Amino acid sequence: MKTKTFILLATGAFCILFVAFSCSKEDYSYNTNSRTLDLGENYSYVSTTQALGKLGRVLFYDNSLSINNSVSCGSCHKQSRAFADDKRFSRGFENLETSRNTPPIQNLNLLGPNVTFGPVGKIGQALFWDGRERVLQNMVVQPIFNHVEMGMRDTKRIVEKVKSKPYYNQLFFEAYGDEDINMERISEALSGFVSSIVSFNTTFDAAFPFGPFTNPNPTTAEERGMNLFMGKYNCNSCHDMFSPSGYSEPLDNEFINIGLDANPSDLGRGALTGLESDNGKFRIPNLKNVALTAPYMHDGRFATLEEVLDHYSHNVASHPNLDDRLKDQNGSPKVLNITASEKKDMIAFLNTLTDMTMTTDPKFSDPFKKR
Repeated sequence: MKTKTFILLATGAFCILFVAFSCSKEDYSYNTNSRTLDLGENYSYVSTTQALGKLGRVLFYDNSLSINNSVSCGSCHKQSRAFADDKRFSRGFENLETSRNTPPIQNLNLLGPNVTFGPVGKIGQALFWDGRERVLQNMVVQPIFNHVEMGMRDTKRIVEKVKSKPYYNQLFFEAYGDEDINMERISEALSGFVSSIVSFNTTFDAAFPFGPFTNPNPTTAEERGMNLFMGKYNCNSCHDMFSPSGYSEPLDNEFINIGLDANPSDLGRGALTGLESDNGKFRIPNLKNVALTAPYMHDGRFATLEEVLDHYSHNVASHPNLDDRLKDQNGSPKVLNITASEKKDMIAFLNTLTDMTMTTDPKFSDPFKKR
C-alpha cells in the first residue's frame, strides 16, 4: 500500500514538474493549430535554387526559430514595408524594443559573396547600421542569437528546434538531397532567400536604366524633384541611385556622419571600431522603396520624408566627423533652406523609387497562413 502511494505521489510530482517546464520561455513546442504551412506553389529565386529558396522562405517566417516561438525574421522585416518595419524600434521575443531601427533588406548580395571592392579590398557590402558584418550568410543568423530579437543561445538549440518540425525533413531533402539538418545549411538557405529579395522594378528604373539624366526643362514634379536630388542638392553623391547597394562602392563611402547630433549617444560605426573618426557614422541606406520604410534613420527619429528633408534643410548639427558635403566653405553645417515646393517635388521623385512588385510578390510572402 505504501509502495502504491509513493508511486502515485512521485508520478504526480513528475507531472507537475513537466507542466511547469513546458510553460517556461524555452518551451520548444510550436502552436500549429492556428497557422498552417501553405507551399502549394513553387517559385523561382534569382540568387539560389528553387528548393533552397523555398526552404529559406519557410525559415525566414518560422516563429520556432525564436526561443519562445513568438517572432520570426519576418516579424520585423515586413514585405509590405520593403522588408523594413513600420515601428521606430521593433519588438523582440519578450516584447522588448531593439536598440536601432530595422533597416530594409533588399539588394544585399547583388555584388556576389566573393566580390571585393574599395581601397582595401573589402568583401561584400556593409551590413547592419554599423557595418559589423559583410558576409550575408553570417548576417542572417545574428538576429536569431540576439538577446533581444529572437533569444536563441546556441547553435545546437536552433538545429534541434528545426529538426522538431515535421515539415523540414522534406524541405531539406528537396534542397540538399538528404535530410541532414545543420546550422550551415540553415544559414545558407536563409541567405539564399534574402539575397533573392531584389528591387529593380520601379518607375525610376524603367525611365533611367542607363544612368543619370536630368531634364533641363522639367514639366512634372517627379522630374523637378530628380533635378534637385541629382543637381542642386547633390543627394546622389551619397545615395547613388545607380548602385545596387545605394552608395558608391568604388569609393570608400559606406558610412557617414550627417549631423544628427552634436553629441550622439549612439556612436554607430565608432562603437565598433573604437576610432573617434568613426563616431556618429552609420551605413548609408539604400533609398529603393524609401517611401515605404518610415520611420527613418538608425533610431527611427523621423516619421516622414518631410522631416528628413527638414533635417538637411536647416537642422544639421555640428560634429567633428560631419561629412564635408554637409559643410559650407567655413566648415560649418550647411543651411540649405529647401523650400516647401522643392520638398514636395523631391518627395514626388522619391516615390518613383517604389517597387510594388517586390512588396507584393507571393514568393517573398509568409507561407504560414492563419486558419
